[in-house]
Amino acid sequence: MGIVALIIFVSVLVFWSIKLRRNLGEAALVGFLAIVPLGGSEALSLFLQGISFASTFSVLYAAIAFVFMAYVIDKFGIVERLLAILNSLVGRLPGAPAIMDAVGSSVMGTLSGGDSGNTAATGSITGPWMLRNKWNKEIAASVMVGNGGMASALPPTTSMFIILGFAPVAAAITTGEFFIALLIAGAYQFLHRLILIGYFVKKQNIKAFSAESLDPLSVSFKNGWSSIFIYMGAIIPLTLTIGPLADFIANIPSLGEEALNSVDIVIWIPTLMIGIAFLLGRKTMPKSFTGLLKFTKNSIPRFTVIGSLIFFAVASSEVLTALGLSENISQLMNAANTPGWLTVLLLGLGITAIAGPLTSTGTLTAVGLVSYEILVSSGFSPLISAVVIMTFASTSAQMPPASGSIYIASGIVGARPEKTFLILILYYVCPVILIGWLIAMGILPV
Repeated sequence: MGIVALIIFVSVLVFWSIKLRRNLGEAALVGFLAIVPLGGSEALSLFLQGISFASTFSVLYAAIAFVFMAYVIDKFGIVERLLAILNSLVGRLPGAPAIMDAVGSSVMGTLSGGDSGNTAATGSITGPWMLRNKWNKEIAASVMVGNGGMASALPPTTSMFIILGFAPVAAAITTGEFFIALLIAGAYQFLHRLILIGYFVKKQNIKAFSAESLDPLSVSFKNGWSSIFIYMGAIIPLTLTIGPLADFIANIPSLGEEALNSVDIVIWIPTLMIGIAFLLGRKTMPKSFTGLLKFTKNSIPRFTVIGSLIFFAVASSEVLTALGLSENISQLMNAANTPGWLTVLLLGLGITAIAGPLTSTGTLTAVGLVSYEILVSSGFSPLISAVVIMTFASTSAQMPPASGSIYIASGIVGARPEKTFLILILYYVCPVILIGWLIAMGILPV
């Protein structure tokens, strides 16, 4: 019954979001309501169980909080100041606009978590700059799209919270170890982006800008040094819970492991980042209660869809687990008896194909749980399984023809979107699938 429920859930999600062109939040709600009746006489109990689980899961708060934080740092100009510092750091290198786009997209991606928004935010600055640096329009657009996809690869991101929202994942791995493993996996993708930029720079014979055309680091750093403190919101909770300091705290009798376990970094990272953002933007934030209320009200449309998507995705995962999905998958894998390396490769191709019409969050909502179960049933560790499926799903930005990032980047630089398709598949999608496969095989350690 678990597999039947999964098929229904995925079908509803795809039909509702692609055919009816409704948002994924609605699709997740309809999918949840569609699978609950499969519980028969236990349907009401399953409904309440799913709603209760989602309502008390910290991931839901974290996802909404990160969206609000992205809104705050954008309105307070923190993003602009960070990009100015990056510009001064890499501006004197050949291919500097593309390098800045890669670094900026990675830095911004950890804050925004959205591929299209990431591509637009960073690309609006680096795209015109790349054209002035004599880049081919289609290659420039492809680089921007590929770099924008880092938003789905690096934590903390919405995709990470969806994976953690699956009951079997939450029971098998900790948030801290998943965070660190995703950072390492994301670093492989970042290195891949830098190698590609070097190749494109050489292929197009791109030269460096003159030093006179760039702001000195002393100027940009003086104007925006405080914006760097936004990352203390992530560094502080991670330092307290992972590494030497965590070991030291654990050995203090009055604190110990119990104190460390009470620090939920999924909650504290976005909370601290929001608090720091308001401190950094205190000069530009609304001064009256009415102004602050209006400021907050304007942010609501940004997280209504993602909030409902994650809530009902988490609720659905609990229902699917209760309907026996894990056991069903194990039986199928034992019957198929395919070697692990082939299972991972086929899964990578399948997730990537789904990521084309859907976003990374939509893909993970639809097939994330079953993909995780397949890998675990094939003998891969829970941590590796979770990292690998997130790596595969991060191809959503680069997978033509339905990726919004492609059309955003093409519009910024005036490229023809269809001419980027082959570049994106050959230079971005295929290598990312390979990176995920190499991580699963243990060749690239996390």
